[in-house]
Amino acid sequence: MGYGFKIIVEGDYACFTRPELKVERVSYDVPPPGALEGMLKSIYWKPAIRYFIDRIIVFQPIDFLNIRRNEVKDKILYSAVKSQMNKKGGNPSIYTSENRSQRASMILKNVKYGIDFHFELTGLKSKDEEEGENKHFNIIKRRLEKGQYFRTPCLGCSEFPVKRIELVNGFDESMISSLLLESGDVDLGWMSYRVHFIDEGEPVNNNWDNPQFSDQANTVYYHPHMINGVIDVRKYREELRC
Repeated sequence: MGYGFKIIVEGDYACFTRPELKVERVSYDVPPPGALEGMLKSIYWKPAIRYFIDRIIVFQPIDFLNIRRNEVKDKILYSAVKSQMNKKGGNPSIYTSENRSQRASMILKNVKYGIDFHFELTGLKSKDEEEGENKHFNIIKRRLEKGQYFRTPCLGCSEFPVKRIELVNGFDESMISSLLLESGDVDLGWMSYRVHFIDEGEPVNNNWDNPQFSDQANTVYYHPHMINGVIDVRKYREELRC
């Protein structure tokens, strides 16, 4: 196992969308590990490392809120952005008044999670003398302590930003809601673990200076239990299903 960290994450709202419900957004009761990996990548990421979520502690009662909100139906084409960057024209823009649709969403509110995670080296785009575990550990630790990030960390959707991230030495599990403690063993059913890209983060053209990545991906699922508010993700990692 690589170097590990423990953090507390809080937010006013969160939405970890179930992939089987495509028209209206309905959140999972708890965050999938892949969503938390994405949040960590907003703080620090290099091709040379990969995050693994080991435990998720759910401190607050699972509380849903129904809202309606405007969403944009289309997305900006990567080819249009690249064309404009190369000064070849292109129009990387979307007019929301023409692409807007109103959808219902069932989201989580007042969330607080403890996240136990570690990272491991991938060997991609790295040199042994420059990309050691200790270097990445110190950078991640410093950025967590100073609250630094290069993209706003979010809880599932970009419009639900993280309110607070705190690096801690351990979790006080006595702070878990009594409702969760009394619920005991909760079967969460099959839920998304992460999205696995076929290229595994390596350019299909073998050119890191001008990389081309594959968009082909599979959703990987797992079947976790939440016991007294704690999900031991490591326990279910060997049972992943595509």
